[in-house]
Amino acid sequence: MNTSTELIVGSGELRLWTERAGNSNDPAVLLVMGTAASGIGWPDELVDVLVAGGRQVIRYDHRDTGRSTCVDFATHPYTLADMAADATAVLDGHGVAAAHIVGASLGGAIGQWLAVHRPERVLTLTAMMTGPMGHSAGPAWARAMAGQAPDPSDLPPPTARFLAHLAQRATLPQGTREEYVTANLETWRVLNGGVLPFDEPAARRFVEASFDRTGNHSGALNHDLAGRRMTEDRLAPLSSIKAPALVVHGTEDPLRPLPHGRALAEEIPHSRFQPIPGMGHTLFSPGLPQQIGEIIREHTA
Repeated sequence: MNTSTELIVGSGELRLWTERAGNSNDPAVLLVMGTAASGIGWPDELVDVLVAGGRQVIRYDHRDTGRSTCVDFATHPYTLADMAADATAVLDGHGVAAAHIVGASLGGAIGQWLAVHRPERVLTLTAMMTGPMGHSAGPAWARAMAGQAPDPSDLPPPTARFLAHLAQRATLPQGTREEYVTANLETWRVLNGGVLPFDEPAARRFVEASFDRTGNHSGALNHDLAGRRMTEDRLAPLSSIKAPALVVHGTEDPLRPLPHGRALAEEIPHSRFQPIPGMGHTLFSPGLPQQIGEIIREHTA
């Protein structure tokens, strides 16, 4: 287990919880989580692999998650660019000029934004479980939920199993800790896909800790609203990315099927596309955090 130091950093009026592991003189890896997930979504086992490989690792709670500030989205709506500004504020708070950026799902879109608009802060980019930041999955989801035919420009919507799970989950109460844990644990089980074994104890520890670390469990839903706001800055061509880029995607991803990752890799020049057999849209499978950690360690060498 790595030793780590917690630090609260400022991003405008917000306060963001961060944690740094490893030697502060080593190259920095910034781990950026996905929608509605706090920094502890990055497993300790993955962090340990990177620290043992000579990296300092920084993970943090997005706004509206964990121990970071919650926002009233109705009066203070925010965008992907604002969440990217949070990421650079985290680097500033730790005195890091540039880092290896590793983003999962929405975090992968944040990583793309930084590589395009703040290239001086990005040593390398690893984008996992995501698609091009200029493509919103929202319309495809809506058409799929309504039973309508896909638009030819759509990337594939989530799987039928995942969409059915979302419809069922919307009917479940989540007010108590037990109800929250039960509903979210089942979501992670479905996101894991049907091939790799699901590490239920690890997922349960994460879900329970997520509940205990925040006082506003609905705030993280704001990430969906921010992620679907297609602002002009998100339409900048990914061909401008100069940082070495790696796109990692599970072959069994039920939320963003494999063509999303392939489309992203095709838009970034000289990027490398690495499908992970059997992986879904989660790291909750035995041995998977270490495997992904080794992939990131190699890319950031």
